[in-house]
Amino acid sequence: MTAEARATALARPAQRGDPVLQAAVRAIVEDVRVGGWEAVVAQAERIDGAAPQLVPVAPLAEEARRALSTEQLRAINLAHKNITAFHKHSLPAEHMVETMPGLIVRKIWRPIAPVGLYIPGGRTPLFSTLLMLAIPARAAGVKEFVAVTPPRPDGGLDPIIALAADLCGIPAIWTLGGVQAIAALAFGAGPIPRAAKLCGPGSAWVAEAKTLVASLPGGPAIDMPAGPSELLVIADDSADPALVTADLLSQAEHDASAQVILVTPSPAFAEKIAARIETEARALPRADIALASLANARIVLTDSLDAAVDVANLYAPEHLSLAVDDPDPLVARVTNAGAIFAGHRAAETFGDYLAGSSHVLPTDGAARAWSGVSVFTFLKAISVQSVTPEAARRLAAPAAALARLEGLEAHARAADARLGAAA
Repeated sequence: MTAEARATALARPAQRGDPVLQAAVRAIVEDVRVGGWEAVVAQAERIDGAAPQLVPVAPLAEEARRALSTEQLRAINLAHKNITAFHKHSLPAEHMVETMPGLIVRKIWRPIAPVGLYIPGGRTPLFSTLLMLAIPARAAGVKEFVAVTPPRPDGGLDPIIALAADLCGIPAIWTLGGVQAIAALAFGAGPIPRAAKLCGPGSAWVAEAKTLVASLPGGPAIDMPAGPSELLVIADDSADPALVTADLLSQAEHDASAQVILVTPSPAFAEKIAARIETEARALPRADIALASLANARIVLTDSLDAAVDVANLYAPEHLSLAVDDPDPLVARVTNAGAIFAGHRAAETFGDYLAGSSHVLPTDGAARAWSGVSVFTFLKAISVQSVTPEAARRLAAPAAALARLEGLEAHARAADARLGAAA
């Protein structure tokens, strides 16, 4: 294919860049920016059918513990354990470099606060996302959280989300979702404090709102562009069609705007997937969503596995599955991906729930430059410089010379003053 044809074949679903959606998002954000808490309440009542509430999680968490089976509780606790273990061992070390005798430069790390956590909800309570956000934030030392999630269709907070919050030490969650939640966290509204950084995935509406508020003067930082899910699978004849189909559908059922792509050098394998995927989608409980997503699906034939990796790097998927016998040579060539699932047994679902790394990952090609959520998402680096009198004498003249080369005389005089003080 030509470069233009490739770009067309790998285009994301059109609704993600829908100008009508973008205009609607801007209108809600501006309404909240100007109208504050009253606007947040009005938008929540219009969209969610209920005013936002700050819900204590402890009573609902106990309700969830009583309702869930022993197996389900063990699974949640295993996820909590693995995610905690991974992120606790991912903390950066503070380091110190003596760049010249007497001049010591250090890098220290401090947690960001407050942090706003957006937990997708509504039809499906994505309690796993709360674990994937709050646990690395806790590992980074964040103590100030504002967590929001859409209310259930019948109102209130889902007990399983409350249980996840309780495990993460978050005492209460706001039942507030969508663009109005992002705007409330971005600007501060009534009892909801302004967040320094917004983290969490969501619909195309939420992703657009995050991007918009981050672009405003004084707006919050965001973790990444994280919108509807996407999965690209590279497979050859060694792959099991049943496993590959299952992986593709696991992401297709997320959202009608989700996108799944199979890239393979095997026409026979491509035919096997094409022959079964729609039938299996129709058997899912969320068949309507999966089938809508499959309208955005693609099967791409390449000359080789190396060419398949080139396609993956061009697309920059949120999730990249390598369904081949020997994935390591392909991993070495991947430059753009949010997360890689290497080999036939590395299910994307494992990463979604309990492998340990966060499942909050960049979408829409943002993996070309962005990373998934980690402890680094919730930390900021600060440099510290310490200078001895002897080092100051050696630094003053060259620093002043460099400042005068740029025409900044006050800078030069500040360096000269150190020379005098050191003498």
